[in-house]
Amino acid sequence: MWLTTLYEHPTPSLQWGTVLGASLVAAFWDLRSRRIPNLLTFPLVLGGWAASACFSGGAGLVDSLAATVILATPFVLLFVFAGGGAGDAKLMGGLGAWLGVVNGLVVLLAVCVCGMVLAVVAAARKRRLGAVLGNVSGAMIGLLQPVFGVGSLRDAGRLMPGPGEGQQMPYGLAIFAGTAVAAGGLWLCRTL
Repeated sequence: MWLTTLYEHPTPSLQWGTVLGASLVAAFWDLRSRRIPNLLTFPLVLGGWAASACFSGGAGLVDSLAATVILATPFVLLFVFAGGGAGDAKLMGGLGAWLGVVNGLVVLLAVCVCGMVLAVVAAARKRRLGAVLGNVSGAMIGLLQPVFGVGSLRDAGRLMPGPGEGQQMPYGLAIFAGTAVAAGGLWLCRTL
């Protein structure tokens, strides 16, 4: 196959150790200051690209670049349209740079699931679970209406909370949790 993935990384302990360590530091930083600094994310991205090029050549670098874009894109969209954090997008791009497309997609899925679970727990703790579930179901209905010929995407956007209206949670914690879950799950799959 012309596209080598870091799934076959010669030192997976370096690969996974780096992403777990960086996401743990980001989670602590995000919990403390509600920010994930460029001092962490930029070296993570550049180091991932460099490691991919060194260990897997040009094909590894292409895989790393693709994974950076794939993992960062949903979080860039959240930043632009829903008030998400730019640091979250840069951190996910850095994880993609180290993991490649195959492992990166597993991490992206796990991060999304962990983020949903943590959001529900946070909403329940603040006694806002009903309001949050109402917003989510309203937004889903609003997004599906244009598919069936009723309403428009502009209507769906009005149902979503604007920046500052929604519940703010440090998503770095969800990123670390999802990365840890994915690492453990992939390790189990490979050892069984």
